[in-house]
Amino acid sequence: MHFEWNTYEADEQTKRQAQELSTKLNISTVLSTQLIRRGITTESGAKRFFRPQLNDLINPFLMRDMDVAVDRLNDAIGRKERIMVFGDYDVDGCTAVALVYKFLKQFYSNIEYYIPDRYDEGYGLSMKCLEYAAAQSVSLVIVLDCGIKAHKEIAYAKTLGIDIIICDHHMPDDTLPPAVAVLNPKRTDDSYPFKHLCGCGVGFKLMQAFAKNNGIPFSKLTPLLDLCAISIAADLVEVTDENRILAYHGLKQINSKPSVGVNAIIETCSLSGREISMSEIMFKIGPRINASGRMENGKLSVDLLVERDPTTALNIAKNIDEYNEQRKDIDKQMTEEANGIVARLNKQEHKQCIVIYDENWKKGVIGIVAARLTDIYFRPTVVLTRDGQFAVGSARSVAGFDVYAAVKSCRDILINFGGHTYACGLTIKWEDVALFKQRFEEYVQAHIHPTQTVPTLNADALIDFNDINKRLLHDLKRFAPFGPGNPKPIFVTNGVYDFGTSKVVGRHQEHIKLELVDSKSPTVMNGIAFGQSAAARYIKSRRSFSILYSIEENIYKRGNVQLQIEDIHFNS
Repeated sequence: MHFEWNTYEADEQTKRQAQELSTKLNISTVLSTQLIRRGITTESGAKRFFRPQLNDLINPFLMRDMDVAVDRLNDAIGRKERIMVFGDYDVDGCTAVALVYKFLKQFYSNIEYYIPDRYDEGYGLSMKCLEYAAAQSVSLVIVLDCGIKAHKEIAYAKTLGIDIIICDHHMPDDTLPPAVAVLNPKRTDDSYPFKHLCGCGVGFKLMQAFAKNNGIPFSKLTPLLDLCAISIAADLVEVTDENRILAYHGLKQINSKPSVGVNAIIETCSLSGREISMSEIMFKIGPRINASGRMENGKLSVDLLVERDPTTALNIAKNIDEYNEQRKDIDKQMTEEANGIVARLNKQEHKQCIVIYDENWKKGVIGIVAARLTDIYFRPTVVLTRDGQFAVGSARSVAGFDVYAAVKSCRDILINFGGHTYACGLTIKWEDVALFKQRFEEYVQAHIHPTQTVPTLNADALIDFNDINKRLLHDLKRFAPFGPGNPKPIFVTNGVYDFGTSKVVGRHQEHIKLELVDSKSPTVMNGIAFGQSAAARYIKSRRSFSILYSIEENIYKRGNVQLQIEDIHFNS
């Protein structure tokens, strides 16, 4: 795919501010400009950004219904009621359940957790779960990372004598379900200052409030921050403000003293001894936690995350790793089949979105396939499969387009739906798939801007190799943790040449290991371009080209700089 590059150019005012901030902080103007673009214009603001403090976490009681939720939890514990912790089967739900269960278990024993079976119960709070809860004499259920649309289920729970506390972050309807408390910063009547918590984050805020109300020191919560960091990275929520604080200290916990279960995953995916970043969570740790829910039942992941025995944890982690390998095989097969369907669609290149379906696809993997097709074709994408009389689907979007709104526009034919701006799940009658496809396509066509379907990469600055050194690398690392809202700085350098030693590498000769020079520096710069071996012939011709890249630390030579090259433009 050919990407267009947009390189940021600072105006004169930003340049002046950047120069002043650069002098105060003793960093390059390249990086002080990035601070200003993040809304950080003062020395004190920069210090808070570089050293996030747990003391700056928001008072949890500013969230609507938090006082009600804590009072109900206190009553349940005081009356020795049986409590169930319920959550979704993805990373966010599993980490949220593990966090709440592990924290409360320290002080209260009459508690259990429940993760629904994706294939038997489907998404969210189920009647089967509530009937099981009633049979176990459960009278309070804490629902995590779902529940905001569970009107019918929560009404049924009330008939069973079960109270519900919802901890969710998905978009609510105009009316809320009849729960005892609904904790969701996206509520229109909630003035909580930060709107982008993940489900695990909302669960953490409930535990923070519970601890504060009961005089429990915050230090009892600190060991659970590793779960917050995993959830924030895997759920792709904004890594700003409160999420940045939680992710920063969660990564410190992972890299210094991870829980037994998290450490077992680290060992299983060969990350021991390496510094874990948000990237390792996204591509290594998160997919493994997701795998059991995609292939079998997500409860196994929670079993792992709450396990205290290292040997048992390692055995569970190995089982989950096998599920992940199975998931990758199915993912590859389904993506190839989906690509074939897209290729056969008439005039697909003129459409602004993709809606495809196959009744034999595994519903635990359709979200991954939708994400892959979005990346390949740069179109909002819906992938559906059959589940009895219904079709279940996952939608993914491109930057700037609200796919949740597009799905919501079809709500009169939807059985259920929910999600975020860029990711959404839905259920419809199988007989309505063609109608949904037509309606969804019409909405996208009417609301998407043509530029949103143009493959584009954004660069933060145009620099030369003489701007790159170990000091820059050190200062760049202080910008972490990276993610939405705080992306890793991306740079462009023009007029670079092969030093003569670049070569194709990889099991299938798919990558290029580069050694590059430019005309303004004597330094030979090392780089890696994953999946771009098609560019090797041009590079070896000794003609100049341009690169778009991030600056990384070489994991094999700590402290040394390596460029991770995202795209290459040949000079005409």
